[in-house]
Amino acid sequence: MTIREHPALGWWMAFAGAFGFSFKAVLVKLAYRYGVDAETILALRMGFALPFFLLLGWAAEQRAAHRLSVRQWGILFVLGFLGYYGSSYLDFLGLRYISAGLERMILFCYPTLVVLMSAAFLGTRLDRRTLASLVVCYAGLALALVHDLGQNPGSAHDVWLGGGLVFASAVAYALYLLGTGQVVAQIGASRLSAWATTFACLLVLGQFAVMRPLPSLWQQPAPVLWLALAMALVSTVAPVWLVSEAIRRLGSGPVSMSATLGPVLTLLLGAWLLDEPLAFTQLAGCGLVIAGVVMMSRRPRPVSAATAAGEGG
Repeated sequence: MTIREHPALGWWMAFAGAFGFSFKAVLVKLAYRYGVDAETILALRMGFALPFFLLLGWAAEQRAAHRLSVRQWGILFVLGFLGYYGSSYLDFLGLRYISAGLERMILFCYPTLVVLMSAAFLGTRLDRRTLASLVVCYAGLALALVHDLGQNPGSAHDVWLGGGLVFASAVAYALYLLGTGQVVAQIGASRLSAWATTFACLLVLGQFAVMRPLPSLWQQPAPVLWLALAMALVSTVAPVWLVSEAIRRLGSGPVSMSATLGPVLTLLLGAWLLDEPLAFTQLAGCGLVIAGVVMMSRRPRPVSAATAAGEGG
């Protein structure tokens, strides 16, 4: 029996991976309630995840047909800096100011940024369908912004600041994806994800060590440590593996569609666990963002595990 003869398991893996990635913003917001800062919670997340990505990297090396060159290691470092260090750090900073639902919708727009960057740097043409999907996606994002701005007019500065930081996170992640598309065939998807993430983990821990004593990382309230562990396992390591396995069983196209659940799941989880308001304007904006990204996803492009799940930070 072939792997593709078990599609149900593949779909469950895809949905579980989408749920794990969607849960991240909620876990970060819960951790912030204990007075922890972005540098600390991100370092805890990456510290817990590092051993697993080292193991994944080692396993990928055992299967590889050739060793990585010095140039390829350098590329992996740059991609790790952009995709999982820079993008994650900006995302965590932005979550201090905006709702989990708005954060997920902004990040979910990253495919539009990949397409725009491809047009700017690689000469890819923008056809009418692509332009229409851009309009639909960003109209939805505008509706979501209007909802959050209307919740508390006095917090407009925070919404714009947080939204700007998360959008910068999406830009960094789009640059990461643009880079991976150029080198994934030479390096391999498994090695690329494992080692780029490993470099990001080391960069995050190095940043924390420069800013404050490294042992203080573990001197946090117990709930913060548990939330960071959940972030590492439930919202980082597990979904990367689950979506990778789902792609192996179903192919990248069907699995990428499961990512459309992400913004909806985050909105529902935010309303349930964070008491974030849920209104028609926000739901309508979410629907337009998803519709725009789905329209654009029909364009052929390489899809990695993280790409298919719409991780972005």
